[in-house]
Amino acid sequence: MPDFPVETLLLFMAAALALNLTPGPDMMFCLGSGAHRGTTAGVAAALGVACGAMVHTAAAAFGLAGLLMASPLLFEIVRWTGAAYLVWLAWNTFRAAPPAADGAKVTQKDIRRIFLRGAITNMLNPKVAIFFVAFLPQFIDPARGSVVIQALILGTMMNVSGTVVNAAVGAGAGGLGRHLARNPTVAKLLNWASGTVFLGLAIRLGLMGRA
Repeated sequence: MPDFPVETLLLFMAAALALNLTPGPDMMFCLGSGAHRGTTAGVAAALGVACGAMVHTAAAAFGLAGLLMASPLLFEIVRWTGAAYLVWLAWNTFRAAPPAADGAKVTQKDIRRIFLRGAITNMLNPKVAIFFVAFLPQFIDPARGSVVIQALILGTMMNVSGTVVNAAVGAGAGGLGRHLARNPTVAKLLNWASGTVFLGLAIRLGLMGRA
């Protein structure tokens, strides 16, 4: 097990927390999911995002993420697939009946679906893979032992921090959304707001470059 200096861990966690507190695609996805389907959905979205981020962590640790940096074609395929998926989510959200109007409750099937959407949305964002490749090595020292294990440990720590932040955002949006959704008009507006978030994420992903 690598022996990280305390100052290295403190610096890493401070940097990770600052980055996780900065609004980004993952946070916006959790906010939109919570506002649309409630507190549990917001937390499920955060856990799904964390699952996707762990895939990126493992890819970075084992060097697979480097393929995205080396292959413009692969990067574009992943990027546009992710953008198309977000457009599909936005379309379905725009068309969905407001929870207050149809009285539907979030089922276990809904939670699994939202969790999966969070994981897929994160995994289909190539910028996440490139971020881990650029960020983690700054805190890794081959002299401490296995570089792979160090990357997995640090990536896991960062993902735990991100999950706490995103779950809080998703749950908060869910609580506020459920309260506001008692008004049918506001409930419909929440659907459109959530769909707009997903559509905005799709546009952002489509416009971004590799740099």
